[in-house]
Amino acid sequence: MRGGTAGTRRGGGAHGRRCPTRGVLKLFKLLHRTRQEVFKNDTRALEAARQKINEEFKNNQDETSEEKINQLLKIASDVEVILRTSVIQAVHTDSDKILLIPRKDLLQDNTPYFDKPTKKHES
Repeated sequence: MRGGTAGTRRGGGAHGRRCPTRGVLKLFKLLHRTRQEVFKNDTRALEAARQKINEEFKNNQDETSEEKINQLLKIASDVEVILRTSVIQAVHTDSDKILLIPRKDLLQDNTPYFDKPTKKHES
């Protein structure tokens, strides 16, 4: 996307408010970086996500309402978090088997499970 994104205009506007163009562009780029990481080596998913991101930003590029722009930015930010924290790649290795390929940032240390709660020491 060239030029303005999400309908923002350069300059401070008549009321001297901060123009959200930088935030829109930053989020646009972040979504694409996240897409590249999450769907690494999956050309079909990479292309579908690229098209969807570009389509959503293009569909809203003429938006001028600051409130609506902020809503759209919130949605885009939430989508980025969901992609980064919830999507995992899987590959069919056999007709009845799937290999999961978790990214390093998704892996967490296991917390041991205890059936019985530990007793708290009273002072």
